[in-house]
Amino acid sequence: MTLMDETDLDATQDALAGQDRTEYEATLDQLSRASVQRNFDAFVDVPWDHPDFAIDPTDERWVLPEADPLGGHAWYQALPVERKIEIGMWRYANIFKVGLQFENILIRGIMQYVFTRPNGSAEFRYLTHEATEECHHTQMFQECVNRIGADVPGMPRWMRAVHGLVPLMASRYPLGFFIAVLAGEEPIDHTQKKLLREADGLPPIMRRIMQIHVAEEARHISFAHAYIQRSGPHLGRVDRWIMSMLFPVIMRVAADLILVPPKELTTEMGVPKDVVKELYWDSPEARAFLAELFSDVRMLAEESTLMTRSSRRVWRWLKIDGRASRYRSEPPARLLDVA
Repeated sequence: MTLMDETDLDATQDALAGQDRTEYEATLDQLSRASVQRNFDAFVDVPWDHPDFAIDPTDERWVLPEADPLGGHAWYQALPVERKIEIGMWRYANIFKVGLQFENILIRGIMQYVFTRPNGSAEFRYLTHEATEECHHTQMFQECVNRIGADVPGMPRWMRAVHGLVPLMASRYPLGFFIAVLAGEEPIDHTQKKLLREADGLPPIMRRIMQIHVAEEARHISFAHAYIQRSGPHLGRVDRWIMSMLFPVIMRVAADLILVPPKELTTEMGVPKDVVKELYWDSPEARAFLAELFSDVRMLAEESTLMTRSSRRVWRWLKIDGRASRYRSEPPARLLDVA
């Protein structure tokens, strides 16, 4: 089978969903039930108008913590408090803008994919739950951006120009699409968990939004892992080689899209270009963080037969290689004090 053989690809995907009560379908059923039992509404579960959640441009809790790469840099730490707050609010707003743009693309791709699913498909039910949750996330993120009041761009201009092409992958090359989905979800999830775990004194509105997002994103990441792990071994030799080589490329491109600030951080906020370059990804600490982002994904590549001798060189060339996780969401070695 080759990537261009759409008939064989559809047959493979139908085979994944066609076996009654397989482990894969059982996972989807469990995720679907969890989506019904525990879900959040953007305008019910975030108390936007509570006084504690008000956006105060003089609140020093908007100063970026050291858990954020820019917040830990000497240049930022030497700024007056007012400038730290201004840059911090802009950066938080842009992170949320990137998140809602990514999830907008994801929602469109999901709808493209589920259109092709047969009656009785467990994927149809779970993925429509996921799309519903992602819609609430986009509302939640945009509301926060609006209340902060920063006119942030989100993703780089080139991605905003081609965003309409990505969802088209979903029905024709679903494995590639869901790898791309995971590539966007993992950096956002990892970064928000890091802030929730290591940053004291986050603004209440930031903490609440991140808590909701992390809670529901765990299901979304679980689905992407299950889909990739189930689909990888069904690939033919040529497809497996192609996807194994694309896997790390997609991960690195997505990490840059999600995490590297747009040029407006320098042109509008005055952050020096050399500071941004050092943080993304020239310094040893930044390189370590970049590799740390994808420890779960490297484990998945191994489990789904998409880590090959050739692809390991690509992971290394892109500077996102390293030890794979032993289990999902394993804390970084620096926190476990293990080698």
